[in-house]
Amino acid sequence: MKFSIDKHEKYVVITLNELSFSNDITPKLKSEFIMLNAEGFCNIVVDLSIVEGCSDSQDLSSLLIGDRLCKKANGLFVVTGATAEIAKLLEISSLNKSLNIVSKIDEATDLIFMGEIEKELLGSFDQDN
Repeated sequence: MKFSIDKHEKYVVITLNELSFSNDITPKLKSEFIMLNAEGFCNIVVDLSIVEGCSDSQDLSSLLIGDRLCKKANGLFVVTGATAEIAKLLEISSLNKSLNIVSKIDEATDLIFMGEIEKELLGSFDQDN
């Protein structure tokens, strides 16, 4: 599996550098989600802008692992850059109802920073009471 990881203070971006999202990618991707979560990253962005197709919509369900890990750590899991074909498969498999999906990385980072600000505000509100 070819991918790149761009780590930031509050989030990490995984860019898949594969033309097809196939079943040989899913175990490696799941492992990467687990390792990043263990490193303390609770906000993960998966950039699928290079991915043109998917051999089986079941393979996309591996994204749910990342989503569950991030939610458990009180963070956000965001999918970005989905092509029309991938977006259709996400809709058919109803993953679009479970995952945060945006079109660009900028939107994903905005969503993450809004979530972080909300956590800070709620945390300070809880301390005041």
